[in-house]
Amino acid sequence: MDVSWGLWVLTIVGLSALIAVDFFIGRKPHDVSIKEAGIWTVVWIALAVLFGLGLAVFGGGEPSGEFFAGFITEKSLSVDNLFVFILIMAKFSVPSQYQQRVLLIGVLIALVLRAIFIAAGAAIIANFSWVFYIFGAFLIWTAWKLIQEARADGEDEEFEENKLLKAAEKRFGVADRYHGTKLWIQENGKRVMTPMLVVILAIGTTDVLFALDSIPAIFGLTQDPYIVFTANAFALMGLRQLYFLLGGLLRKLVHLSYGLSIILGFIGVKLVLHALHESGVHVPVISIPVSLGVICSVLVVTTITSLRASKKLAAAEAEKGEPEGAPKDSITS
Repeated sequence: MDVSWGLWVLTIVGLSALIAVDFFIGRKPHDVSIKEAGIWTVVWIALAVLFGLGLAVFGGGEPSGEFFAGFITEKSLSVDNLFVFILIMAKFSVPSQYQQRVLLIGVLIALVLRAIFIAAGAAIIANFSWVFYIFGAFLIWTAWKLIQEARADGEDEEFEENKLLKAAEKRFGVADRYHGTKLWIQENGKRVMTPMLVVILAIGTTDVLFALDSIPAIFGLTQDPYIVFTANAFALMGLRQLYFLLGGLLRKLVHLSYGLSIILGFIGVKLVLHALHESGVHVPVISIPVSLGVICSVLVVTTITSLRASKKLAAAEAEKGEPEGAPKDSITS
């Protein structure tokens, strides 16, 4: 798809305007209701659908199909990321009324970092076609790792701060409590970070790890940087509302890791086949409609089996006399 610099600028300005509106509406710290989260989740999905349809009208069916396949894949991977966001919120005891601000700024940081990753990935692919072998092998390995983790004993996890975060805390110091939505305060004559800034950095930098599999995954569906970027942007921008909407439901998606492993493994195989085809080897090439069908089917089946398994588990716990609504299902600390 031939995208002019003017269209790039128009797209970025449009996305920035949407983000500004989102920030303006949620500028006052408050507890996000299910109704509010549901409305905005529908709005962001509707905007993504309209954008995809616009691509179909002005760019053709192929770019539109690539966008929808990429958007659905990135959205499903981002849902898995919400588990880690819950751990981060619990780790730093973020008050419920500040969680939406943390997620908004954290997601913006993630979007900027992903844009850098996408630009680097596009440049590498344009000059070194053999990188598809590496991307494909990495996704297949990631898929296997997800299966291994899913089969392991499901013990409660705890978020561990990365080295960058620890270095920032050591360098600037951290206040002992939250000061509203302030990111920096003066304490004993020294400018220190607030816990709010620390948790925002944790959300933003942790997404770099998520991008290591999501970016190669979407490049396995399309090599168009414009589609890769917009699919990532729409998937990430609705992530904040999805966090509050799903809440405890995330714990019920017990088979999500299996579903994501199948999707990543499928895209990994698709990448290897594409690399072989580019090298002149006669192998079958998986089309976008097939890819979209496989991704959607896996997600539907995964959701259905997860909910059934969760229902059986809840019934078994009820028979044992265990109380319902364990604290681990809460998204607030």
